[in-house]
Amino acid sequence: MKRIITKVAVLGSGIMGSRIACHFANIGVEVLLLDIAPKELNADEQVKGLTLENKKVKNRIVDASLQNTLKSNPSPVYSKSVISRITTGNFEDNMKDIATCDWVIEVVVENLDIKKQVYVQVEQFRKPGTLITSNTSGIPIHLMTEGRSEDFKKHFCGTHFFNPPRYLRLLEIIPTPYTEQSIVDFLMHYGDLYLGKTTVLCKDTPAFIANRVGVFSIMSLLHLVQKMDLTVEEVDKFSGPALGRPKSATFRTSDVVGLDTMINVANGLSQNAPDDEAKAAFELPDYVRKMQENKWLGDKTKQGFYKKIKGENGKSEILALDLKTLEYRPQQKVKSETLEATKKIDNLQERMRVYARGKDKAGEFFRVSFAGLFEYVSNRIPEISDELYKIDDAMRAGFGWELGPFEVWDALGVKEGIEIMKDQGKKPAQWVVDMLESGNTSFYKVDNGIKNYYDIPSKNYKNIPGTEEYIILDNIRPGKTIWKNAGTTLTDLGDGILNLEFHTKMNTIGGEVLEGINKAIDIAEKDYKGLVIGNDGANFSAGANVGMIFMMAVEQEWDEVNMAIKMFQNTSMRIRYSSIPVVLAPYNLTLGGGCEFCLHADHVQLHAETYMGLVEFGVGLIPGGGGSKEFALRASDEYKEGQIDQNVLKDKFLTIAMAKVSTSAQEAFELGYLKEGKFSITMNRSRLIADAKQKALELFNAGYVQLSPRKDIKVLGDSGLGMVYAGANSMRSGNYISEYDQKISQKLGYVMCGGDLSAPTQVTEQYLLDLEREAFLSLCAEKKTLERIQSILTTGKPLRN
Repeated sequence: MKRIITKVAVLGSGIMGSRIACHFANIGVEVLLLDIAPKELNADEQVKGLTLENKKVKNRIVDASLQNTLKSNPSPVYSKSVISRITTGNFEDNMKDIATCDWVIEVVVENLDIKKQVYVQVEQFRKPGTLITSNTSGIPIHLMTEGRSEDFKKHFCGTHFFNPPRYLRLLEIIPTPYTEQSIVDFLMHYGDLYLGKTTVLCKDTPAFIANRVGVFSIMSLLHLVQKMDLTVEEVDKFSGPALGRPKSATFRTSDVVGLDTMINVANGLSQNAPDDEAKAAFELPDYVRKMQENKWLGDKTKQGFYKKIKGENGKSEILALDLKTLEYRPQQKVKSETLEATKKIDNLQERMRVYARGKDKAGEFFRVSFAGLFEYVSNRIPEISDELYKIDDAMRAGFGWELGPFEVWDALGVKEGIEIMKDQGKKPAQWVVDMLESGNTSFYKVDNGIKNYYDIPSKNYKNIPGTEEYIILDNIRPGKTIWKNAGTTLTDLGDGILNLEFHTKMNTIGGEVLEGINKAIDIAEKDYKGLVIGNDGANFSAGANVGMIFMMAVEQEWDEVNMAIKMFQNTSMRIRYSSIPVVLAPYNLTLGGGCEFCLHADHVQLHAETYMGLVEFGVGLIPGGGGSKEFALRASDEYKEGQIDQNVLKDKFLTIAMAKVSTSAQEAFELGYLKEGKFSITMNRSRLIADAKQKALELFNAGYVQLSPRKDIKVLGDSGLGMVYAGANSMRSGNYISEYDQKISQKLGYVMCGGDLSAPTQVTEQYLLDLEREAFLSLCAEKKTLERIQSILTTGKPLRN
């Protein structure tokens, strides 16, 4: 049966319900968001003389919940425009409307009796064959089907989203014994392709997979604090980015999520998993009990493991909790030779090995915590999963770990990991010992570019289901590298398509990246069908290497600066005017030069979470790699007979002058960084390179023709400059911008208006590029620009001078 989802009902508008509704709206689905109707009027409604039957009163709870969610930061929606896809209502008046929905998602309070009451209503109106799922995180899924019809049971499943649903990639699918296999298959595929999730098939066991392992890991660390006499700051330093974990690490994450949430899950596991050999880990340490009694639950109560206060100088200061005295004190700096050693190592697997050999407290922390984690996850098979890769998938996607526990174990070496465990009085499950005895020495291995996992029953390696549709560069790079230099690698993706990846710090763009792009296009034009520019790093590109520009400017090597800018511009133009299609695959940070390359691509295949912008104003410059030229060109293409051209120019100008950065791929289009018909959005980041490759093939097979540089760009000259100068003067007079901001604005306006021309004129792209380069070069010579660049390089913060 072909199943298409055009409308979804979300029952329950709390934090999760509203955010799930927003994410479905993000992908273009119509959403019906319902909640209970109030039982009594509030004071405002009484004053207005309203009754409980008034529609606004009945929808008060759901409307207020949705509005609160929309105010949250980061935003749950890709763009304000998607909100129109959400219709609100209440259980009394609108439950009948679920008959028009293809999928009903229940997200009401975690109480089995209440959920069952809702399902009674759902059965009255739900049309046969409609999907019905629950977002519960703690109640056994099979208990919810008691008393339900056969059709309900066949189409019912657990779908556990992680909060916030837009940003956390995990979606756990938990079938019951009654769930049809076709429903499970559909949900696994839909979650992956359309919702952009890592879908993990789970057994109906307490807390499923991610929370079972994740909460064990956190609770173990809470106990380890006392055993090793650790501070809050030490634990967060040791368990953060150095381990490939989020910056919020352990205690800051607890404050954000809420200590009460963690306690509830831990208590639930303690009660519902009586046979868990590590049950003691879920018992609350004394200091956590005390925090619970004091209602120090984290951000929601304004204090938890950390507390923000106003200091003597009026500035905000964040204090840390002393876990011995339970008093707040100024944060202490954490020093560690092991952490210092890991800072120099970009490769995370290699960093794990250095961490494990550490001789100080950080090294000991690593060995103690991972010995317990290795033992725990190996013992959870086959209880929570038959396959080890599901545990790693769940921890990466649900908790933001760069490496899952079995992947860390592999990085250390399975035998070496067991030795660490023995030293800590731990031991692996028998199947790990059997694996080594059968001659298999790792949990994963890559074969022909495909990552395989060790299958315990067969004692052999199998493909991870679904990943054959992904292109993971780390897996195919060996044996497929065509060319490389210090900052880039060119890889053969097959079918005549190449991929160029950056691997500089933050994927910044310097001479080696520019060389790599030009070399890649040379090779592709000679022997291949197309080129993708994309990578698997944390960000696509943080922009040009401003440190290099700063050094050349300080040394007043103006010829070198001019040549560097010209090479950057020429590379952007090469991307646009090559004889083969060039597709860029950006995601996350795509700033400055990274954005400029996208502006010139034949097609941009971008991830939904792409934060794109021309941000050069922040360092006292204008876009100099073709970005200023390109926005003038795009303004020209939007000028229409009978409209005021200056208004179009103003919008384009302000996007650059205000350094606007999109908060999503959709917003990148709305800001003008993407052109209609020239971009596509990939929801699942794992599919991005594969989708970009497919688009390059499509362009080639459609008969790609090399373009010619434009000579018909309309610029406004003095009439546009008047608008720019007047606007900048007004902003300066109102103290909205500094005097130097005004100067940069005038430089940008001069470029986008084509210079001091007496009348609107048609010019070439090269004419605008020359103006752009001249303006960029002149700003590099300004002391205030150098001060701004220096501030970014030394403090990471912009300077307004």
